[in-house]
Amino acid sequence: MSLKRPAMILIDLDGTLIDSVPDLAWSVDAMMRELGLPERGEAAVRNWVGNGVERLVQRALVNDLDGEPDPELYQRALPVFMRIYQENTAGRSPLYPGVREGLDRLKAEGYRLGCVTNKAGCFTRPLLAEKGILDDFEIVVAGDDLEKKKPDPEPLWHAARELGVKPEDSLMVGDSKSDVKAARAAGFQIVCMTYGYNHGDDIRDQNPDAVLDRLDELPGRLPARAA
Repeated sequence: MSLKRPAMILIDLDGTLIDSVPDLAWSVDAMMRELGLPERGEAAVRNWVGNGVERLVQRALVNDLDGEPDPELYQRALPVFMRIYQENTAGRSPLYPGVREGLDRLKAEGYRLGCVTNKAGCFTRPLLAEKGILDDFEIVVAGDDLEKKKPDPEPLWHAARELGVKPEDSLMVGDSKSDVKAARAAGFQIVCMTYGYNHGDDIRDQNPDAVLDRLDELPGRLPARAA
């Protein structure tokens, strides 16, 4: 499917802009040690991320993608993780290759950019700032900024309303089926990255409008601005 030129591009954070798993995994293992439980390791955490830190903590406690932990244990664990991750949000987590170049090209070509993530705001903005990309976005919508988060379309609609852009003139860039569902429900085009966090499934199975290996490939896939 060919893409049409959008007025606004919203980009997911974890698994799209930044590989945040190294810091998340370090924090999960530190939490588990503090609770006297077995560490889980980066490979497991890489399969669990993408639905917010609350769900990540639940998965770590049960050592599985599905299932619910003991409520009392979860209530003990969540603040431990939040404290540890607050101090370990960015140091181990790099931008993906092509992100800096891609953002520069998209801005140079006149696209309005926003970041929409399920990550809590207390982690989102410091992480973006630490990696030097916070100022690239006109709007940032974090996972706890609204009552609903992806795959609900509301965060995408909220960004569109704030920037005065119609959904049909908007594009979402993400890495997971949550991003695809949110974009489809919102009436956005959707482009996905091959490298992100989709619980081990191939993102092509979700039938996004395009799949890219690097963000700096995106400008070349979009029509040139009309003269």
